[in-house]
Amino acid sequence: MKTLVLMRHSKAEPYSELSDHMRPLAQRGRRQSRAFGEELSEAAGPFDVALVSSALRTTQTYKLLAGDLPGYPAPLVEDELYEATTRSLLERLRRLDESAQKVIVVGHEPVMSSLAHLLDDQRGDVGAKIALGIPTAAAVVVDVPGAWAELDRQSASVRGLLRPEE
Repeated sequence: MKTLVLMRHSKAEPYSELSDHMRPLAQRGRRQSRAFGEELSEAAGPFDVALVSSALRTTQTYKLLAGDLPGYPAPLVEDELYEATTRSLLERLRRLDESAQKVIVVGHEPVMSSLAHLLDDQRGDVGAKIALGIPTAAAVVVDVPGAWAELDRQSASVRGLLRPEE
């Protein structure tokens, strides 16, 4: 059984004169990320692959989340994840090497919750709860029983929604 974690970045600064791509984490977001790393690794890690959007707030989230903890690999920072759609992220995940058993993606809403809802087999109640979105710094844990290349609608099971304590 493979594990996929779809995480929304931590709380970012409000929109300003900076481009959206360059918005940094707010102080609250920094605290969220630092506090959540160990809990997330224990619940769903250690991770083999980390896919991270190239936006500043997502790279900061991952860096603070991982800290010096074991179980967080060097991130693959990808521009395509910044403007990803549900379909394009699904296609990216299908290209993962089958040796990867535990994968974390740090990205943006509404794609994180939309993809989790699409993949969910609807056997539990968590999948329905995330259909309307997930809060900042939340992570959806998805059990993937088959190959990455076979990911499709209702091909996996949402195990849970994790959030940092504040």
